[in-house]
Amino acid sequence: MKLYGRLLAYLRPYVWPRGVAMVVCMLLFSAIESSVPFIVRYAIEQVVVAGQMVMVPLLAIGVVTISILRGLLDFVSSYLSDWIGQRVVTDLRQALAARVQSLDVAYFNRMRAGQIVSRVTADSMLVRTALTDAIKSLFKDTTTLLGLAAVAIYMDWVLAVIGCILLPVAAIPIRILSKQVRQQTRRQQQAVGKLNAMLHENVQGNRVVKVFGREEYEAGRIGKQAELVFRIFMRTSRLRSFPVAEIVAGLATAGVFWYGAGSRSAGNLGAFLVALALLYEPFKKLVRTNYSIQQGLAGAERIFATLDMIPDVRDRPDARPFPGIGAGIRFEAVEFAYEPGEPVLRGIDLEIPAGAAVALVGESGGGKSTIADLIPRLYDVTAGSISIGGVDVRDLSLASLRAHVAVVTQFTFLFNDSVRANVAYGEPDRPLEDVIAAARAANAHEFIERLPEGYDTQIGDLGVRLSGGQRQRLAIARAILRNAPILLLDEATSALDTESEALVQEALERLMMDRTTLIVAHRLSTIRRADTIVVVSRGRIVERGRHEELLARAGEYRQLHDRQYGQEGGGTGLERSAGGE
Repeated sequence: MKLYGRLLAYLRPYVWPRGVAMVVCMLLFSAIESSVPFIVRYAIEQVVVAGQMVMVPLLAIGVVTISILRGLLDFVSSYLSDWIGQRVVTDLRQALAARVQSLDVAYFNRMRAGQIVSRVTADSMLVRTALTDAIKSLFKDTTTLLGLAAVAIYMDWVLAVIGCILLPVAAIPIRILSKQVRQQTRRQQQAVGKLNAMLHENVQGNRVVKVFGREEYEAGRIGKQAELVFRIFMRTSRLRSFPVAEIVAGLATAGVFWYGAGSRSAGNLGAFLVALALLYEPFKKLVRTNYSIQQGLAGAERIFATLDMIPDVRDRPDARPFPGIGAGIRFEAVEFAYEPGEPVLRGIDLEIPAGAAVALVGESGGGKSTIADLIPRLYDVTAGSISIGGVDVRDLSLASLRAHVAVVTQFTFLFNDSVRANVAYGEPDRPLEDVIAAARAANAHEFIERLPEGYDTQIGDLGVRLSGGQRQRLAIARAILRNAPILLLDEATSALDTESEALVQEALERLMMDRTTLIVAHRLSTIRRADTIVVVSRGRIVERGRHEELLARAGEYRQLHDRQYGQEGGGTGLERSAGGE
């Protein structure tokens, strides 16, 4: 009941006037439906039995009028029900989208994209069905059932008892089937979410699939999951379609006919059988509605589980605005673990002076990117603290903190939108002149002008119509336009060819001017302008200093250098590019 109460709260804004109008139409429909047996009895007694053919035109007009009224009332009530249901679904989807946007990066690491999409789309549609069917059941089917039951009792209470005695008995199998429908629906939605996730992954990775010739394998994998969805759906369908109401209606009709034949007039018996037939129609709808409600509640459980999530990374009640870079960025005894008991960072002490560039190097998996992620609070430290301008980042509002951080990563995420929209992401009202200036600074303007529609060219999902170097330069242009005082560069050139790297590196050097910069690098050639180089290994800082100092120590940095450039000549490429500066 608590779960359904939360769902009904989403109906409250639409009670007046549409909800009231819908209920009035449903009640009028029920009243007209309850009058049909009387018309049937009158027709049988006056026309069929008494032979008063003069009444035929009047009865025909009455039947047509009632049919038109029933149709109009049913149309209006169904339309209003659909409108209200769709509004509720839209509200739920907006609430879900807002909640998902507020959740931690850790949530997106745990959940697959397709599963999140399924929760916003498929689950919310189940909820909509449950709500609209419940409204119809309460104000249309239930009132019609009660009205016709009252008519049946009025006409012949003995036959009414015979006809309705099995209704309470039917509640037992219905209750059992309802529980199973809800359980199967949970399984079905989980399977659909997994199928969506597989499809999303397959579409995003279509190039890899084709290059490795795995089309048949992927089709089989997705087909197998689709078959699982089909089997679960058919189990649910069998439960929903089990003819409880039909069996009860058949037994009741047979009982009424057996008992009433010969002891009741043709008009009374015929009218009563019509009333009984009409009575069992809303009863059957109520049974199906109950199954729809159980399916909707299964979807609602998943929806509210997401809506009830509280992100670990959130503003404190007394969160302050960003104070300015001031004394720089300081890590003090920072510990971090993605999972409890599995530390990724241990005792990190690091200072990035205002306006300086500090580079993090080391083997993959050592914790370099994690250190960068902690600055804009994509995660919060497990122990220790990070401060900017002398203020703990956890005391700053997330919006103001992140507004002063620009990020360029190895994996450049671009939206399926125009070049201009991607560069000006987050600032859609920026003049085109500003966008062009940022693109020029990022060495991107020339290739943008060569695109079919220039800055209005649509670049496809993830910027698939651009080369890696072009995508990276758009990301740099986006960071330049943001003009944030803190810059995080995470392997920003590691996936580029030599020519693209040179253009990107030149753009990055412009971007780094007068900014406090943290560079995460695997290729040592990209850190020649760093003021300090920090070597991170297995979650700890093991060395720090300038390039020449670290080479002279013959420690881990020297090993990294030698593996990349070879030992001949005491250090070739990097020493020529960085050591002579």
